Amino acid sequence: MKEKEKYIVAGYVLDSKLSEMTQEDLNKLTHLNVAFGHVRNDEIRTDHMKHMEVLDEIKRDHPELNLLLSVGGWSAGGFSEAAATEDGRKRMANSALRVLTDFPFDGIDLDWEYPCYGEAGIHSSPEDKTNFTLLLKTMREALDRKEAQDARHYLLTIAAGADQYYVDGTEMDQVQNYIDFVQLMTYDMRGGFQVLTGHHTNLYTPTGDLFRISTDASVHIFVQAGVPRDKIVIGAAFYSRIWNQVPDRNHGLLQMAGSTGGYGPDFTALTSDYINKNGFTRYWDEEACAPYLFNGSSLISYDDEESLRHKCKYVKNNNLAGMMFWEYSCDKTHRLLNAIHSGLKAE
Repeated sequence: MKEKEKYIVAGYVLDSKLSEMTQEDLNKLTHLNVAFGHVRNDEIRTDHMKHMEVLDEIKRDHPELNLLLSVGGWSAGGFSEAAATEDGRKRMANSALRVLTDFPFDGIDLDWEYPCYGEAGIHSSPEDKTNFTLLLKTMREALDRKEAQDARHYLLTIAAGADQYYVDGTEMDQVQNYIDFVQLMTYDMRGGFQVLTGHHTNLYTPTGDLFRISTDASVHIFVQAGVPRDKIVIGAAFYSRIWNQVPDRNHGLLQMAGSTGGYGPDFTALTSDYINKNGFTRYWDEEACAPYLFNGSSLISYDDEESLRHKCKYVKNNNLAGMMFWEYSCDKTHRLLNAIHSGLKAE
């Protein structure tokens, strides 16, 4: 199989962490999603973001790097209201054009979590399903007009929940016509809502797991929903999920815990204090292609270099667009980005 010339290596970085990015790491990225812009009164707003001046330096030193403003995130509302009317959609599209004029961004990434669902405490409506398509269509048309003026391409992408609920709340076969690629959030696939321990960013579903979601399952869901493989970017986690009060059986895996899987240590902390340290032992799930830690009562699920190598091979073997991760500042060892970059190099 002929290798692609360049796979997408995309990362999310919080606005407050922009200045921490090293030149070496920026050279390893193709796309950088800066989090988060917000939607207020049907418009994309960036006035709460305090480190945008760093973008000029990044763009000057790395002109080939695609910078995107990521808009939304968990519990960030305003999308449903903006998408509900033609005027609201136009206002949001016009505000996107202002962002691209005022800052050195190359595009917009919409992280609406999630159309048709209000679990994050945001407004939602059954009409979100069709309105999301209309919003992206309006934004794409606005970007196309700007492209004609500026003689260049502007990106429009989305971050998508990894499971069936997301495609049920959207029209992905139509949505894909208006976006450059979809960034599958193939992390947090288990955690805050479940007391059953397991992997939160696994490549495959292991035998005996009641929750059938995995990166592979997510890719199949989106392909079946009409998204071309070459528009699918899978996600990696630079942080962990942890369950406590876990029965000491099966190294803690697939056990009913005394807590849901809350956010655990980031990879920096995992490396210094947890992986084969302080009573925690690292285990490898051959079926899931995922590591986990257990100390007899707490289980931690995470990504490491080994699991990322498997994900990179999966991207190549399945003709996907590439990989992205959340979030840059969670790995001060720089090992995970290096693993993704190395794994996705054209051979």
